[in-house]
Amino acid sequence: MPNRTAHRVRPRPLPRLELAARPGRWAHALGLAAVVLAGAWLGLLVVGTARVPVGPMDTTMALRPSLTGGTRIDVSPLGALSLDSHAAPVRLDVDVDRLDPPRSQALVDHPERISGLQDEIVRDVEHGTRDLAVRSCAAVVLGATALGLAVYRRPRRALAAGGLALVLLAASGASAYATWNPKSVLEPRFSGLLASAPSVVGNARSIVTEFDVYQKELARLVTNVTKLYDATSTLPAYRPDPSTIRVLHVSDIHLNPASWKIIGSLVKQYQVNVIVDSGDTMDHGTAAENGFLDPIRDLGVPYVWVRGNHDSRTTQRYLERMRNVRVLDDGRAVTVAGLRFAGTGDPQFTPDRSAAPGGEAAERLAGARLASALRDQQAAGTPVDVAVAHEPTAAEETDGLVPLVLCGHLHHEGTRMLPYGTRLRREGSTGGSGLRAVERRHPAPIEASILYFDRDSRRLQAWDAIELGGLGLTTAEVSRHLVDENQPGATTPSHSPSATSPSASP
Repeated sequence: MPNRTAHRVRPRPLPRLELAARPGRWAHALGLAAVVLAGAWLGLLVVGTARVPVGPMDTTMALRPSLTGGTRIDVSPLGALSLDSHAAPVRLDVDVDRLDPPRSQALVDHPERISGLQDEIVRDVEHGTRDLAVRSCAAVVLGATALGLAVYRRPRRALAAGGLALVLLAASGASAYATWNPKSVLEPRFSGLLASAPSVVGNARSIVTEFDVYQKELARLVTNVTKLYDATSTLPAYRPDPSTIRVLHVSDIHLNPASWKIIGSLVKQYQVNVIVDSGDTMDHGTAAENGFLDPIRDLGVPYVWVRGNHDSRTTQRYLERMRNVRVLDDGRAVTVAGLRFAGTGDPQFTPDRSAAPGGEAAERLAGARLASALRDQQAAGTPVDVAVAHEPTAAEETDGLVPLVLCGHLHHEGTRMLPYGTRLRREGSTGGSGLRAVERRHPAPIEASILYFDRDSRRLQAWDAIELGGLGLTTAEVSRHLVDENQPGATTPSHSPSATSPSASP
């Protein structure tokens, strides 16, 4: 009788050995990648810098690993300028080390040389960039090779690590070149000393009229920094452009007394012509809180105000008695500082955060009444330039009837274009959410905006979004934004919302 068990085939263990070998290959690849990245980073830190004279300044340029790319210009001790110049895993850092006295004095003694400064700066930057590229290539190769030799103790693997680091840097450079955005200098973000921001960022008219030449903007940036250093202990006076109307937009102060000092500082530094407050200045709207509003009298400029859902009619009547306050409600329109404003107060009073019976429907009804008043203004030949409401829901109802509508309520800033061409600009909390700041793990920032209007067309040209660190923090950032019509290459729109006929409105 045949033995059936002799024909049985036992499973072979070889596939199990192959599967066990795969994690080893992955671990080797990951280890090599870690050596390449760490070595390249160390090489850039140690030798990957270039000292470059740029105009009248001595600078140090360096490449640093980054998730977002861009360019950072450190103007110590004033702060830093950040530009979204490119998208790549490397960031260009430019440190302004010092101002060269002979070159600076020559520029002061011969101001006619400023006209040729832009070409000189472009040549300096191009030369410095080439020098930095060569140094960075050598730095990453040496760093990765040295670390590979220390880890593997095999020359072949060490050279492979250096070669991979060079390939990685070349790929990053190609990505930066492909995404290079020279127009990023038009919208810098400035952090550091808030008082110096206007002098460094520039005024609205010069940006709008000169954005087509990148070299000119770069030269102006360097010239302004030169002026800051030349002023030594005092910052240069900011000369307002007479053709620009400056509007300070604040909102949701919520009984924060520090807000008045910040607003007063911004009024002086930016030479503000009018302040617009889109509501929630108070917290409970009681008569006992009215004394909090008294500093408005001393701001020295007109104060346009609409009621928020934390502001009562008692609050509104108290403000109506102040000489420099213009209270807007039920579509009332006033002309202040060359601009025509119209607005409406919040129809709901909810100081205890309770849900009012009207809800969103009440907000839309208030917005519809404001829209009706805007149509009446158009029919009378006195179109409104800026509408103001507290809640975004009410503000949206003005779409197509006004070029710009301002609001607040949500405690974080934002800007968007509505379907029929009206720009909605929402301000954050200029009071850092008031007492609510202590309820969060991270304090809410203090936010405000400077809006720049052309005096002739009464249209928004640009705005500076200002953000200060919240309770207990001392950070400051100013970012410049241009309206779409003023972006490089944009064409002038054939019509604007203010010219829309009543029958064409939504």
